Amino acid sequence: MSFQGYEELMVLNRKLDELLRRYHDLKSENGELKDENEKLKLVLQQKNEKTKDLETKYERIKLTGALLGEGTNAVEAKRKISELVREIDKCVALLNR
Repeated sequence: MSFQGYEELMVLNRKLDELLRRYHDLKSENGELKDENEKLKLVLQQKNEKTKDLETKYERIKLTGALLGEGTNAVEAKRKISELVREIDKCVALLNR
């Protein structure tokens, strides 16, 4: 093998080593990012559940306040009660069949 051929082989070998190093670094980084992504998905799911729970509690408080005659939600409370009564009536009618 000539000196030039040996030199070219060494250059290719260094480039291959560099590519393999980069590949392993990127593979490791990809794994870390996937782990972080899963953790963030879990946090987001927990936040969404918390938000849903708080919205439900807020609606209950709003309805309770309206039933007690507080604020301007009395009309909405009456509407909601009427809606619930209609649903109960439908259920009773279905049970009586």
